[in-house]
Amino acid sequence: MEKKTFVIAIDGHSSCGKSTLARQLAEKLDIVYVDSGAMYRALTWYAQQHRCFDEKDTLNRQKLIQTLPDINIDFIKKNNEHHTMLNNQDVSGLIRSMEISKLVSEVSAVPKVRQKMVKLQRKMAQNKSLVMDGRDIGTVVFPDADLKIFLTAKEQIRAKRRFKELREQGIKTDFEAVLENIKKRDRIDSTREVSPLKKAGDACVIDNSELTPEEQLAKALQLVKKKCHEN
Repeated sequence: MEKKTFVIAIDGHSSCGKSTLARQLAEKLDIVYVDSGAMYRALTWYAQQHRCFDEKDTLNRQKLIQTLPDINIDFIKKNNEHHTMLNNQDVSGLIRSMEISKLVSEVSAVPKVRQKMVKLQRKMAQNKSLVMDGRDIGTVVFPDADLKIFLTAKEQIRAKRRFKELREQGIKTDFEAVLENIKKRDRIDSTREVSPLKKAGDACVIDNSELTPEEQLAKALQLVKKKCHEN
């Protein structure tokens, strides 16, 4: 039976441009883009709104787990932009703050949270081609993805890019705080017990430290073309 869908899994460190590449590929290939990081950020925002964190930002895991049956996350494209929908509410502009960035790794480390997200992600891939980025897409969510890309860049470069992005959004912070946040997230993501960040054995590595977004996209499209020929 001929395979009619094509799944691209993009994994990598925080603030290395996974979402940018995934969006570009989705546009070029005319397939669905799923931002798994936005899913965890949306849940983190929901947890914050429902007081799952105390005044010291310590997560009440049990309280968070109790909210999971009520969670539904989806993505829509509106005016050529991808929007994150949490229980039919557009939270795209609410989930990108430094405050959410500080909390999201702790939420994503909860095993039942990851189980919930994987279930939602796999459901999205039924009967349609898509590109999804995250930290465990090629290793856990879609181990049989048609193409796996592992994206990385040097810490300082990732921090500079993130700092610039926050400043452009009008969010006040300092470079050292951004750099420390990236180091902390890398440490948590790569050492957590469930679905740690790691490169899949058959993933293609792209180090974009010295690449422009256009050069990065060109490399990724070459990989897609190669995989399509192989299949």
